Amino acid sequence: MRSSYFTFKGQTSLYVFVAVLFLVGVIFGALMVNALSLEQRQDLEAYLGNFFMTVQHSSQGTEHTAYWDIAMLHLKWVGLIFILGLSVVGLPGILVLDFLKGVLIGFTVGYLVGQYSWKGLLFALVSVAPHNLFVIPILLICSVAAMTFSLYIIRNRVLMQRSPGRQRPFASYVILTVVMAVLLLGVASFETWITPAMMRWVTPMLLPV
Repeated sequence: MRSSYFTFKGQTSLYVFVAVLFLVGVIFGALMVNALSLEQRQDLEAYLGNFFMTVQHSSQGTEHTAYWDIAMLHLKWVGLIFILGLSVVGLPGILVLDFLKGVLIGFTVGYLVGQYSWKGLLFALVSVAPHNLFVIPILLICSVAAMTFSLYIIRNRVLMQRSPGRQRPFASYVILTVVMAVLLLGVASFETWITPAMMRWVTPMLLPV
């Protein structure tokens, strides 16, 4: 692994940049909650009310379908990052995806906390936080790998600064992406069978009496 083209030590600045971009997205998403109109808040409140009821009364036996839905969602995200990394023009798209991921998480947590106070925070801790503790680092690793490979293409194809062993970066890029995708399949298992159980434990606190 020390000879790999994608090493943490060699890409520290990119990791910091992507992590900061993601955090900015989280903050921006949380601030977006304050920009919601009264009608939008009412629609979201009605949607979440129905969602909490569905979670509370969900039945067993549909986990297999749910697992592949969740897994495919994660794999599509990683796949899109991988494809963007193969092209020079896809480099900004990788940054946009990382920012949007942060916005989605920030908005979700911000709304739950703003609407339901500590109960919303507790629900966010059991429904949003656990699997994202693994998903976010995996996506950041994939993003940095994609950016590194895209920059490699710029140097070797656009600037014509060719280096020996041109096939090694591509092979390392593919292997890393496949490993991250396999890890996401494991995370999807947790999200399918463990997260709903924790959510059912918290939802009674959020349902109207």
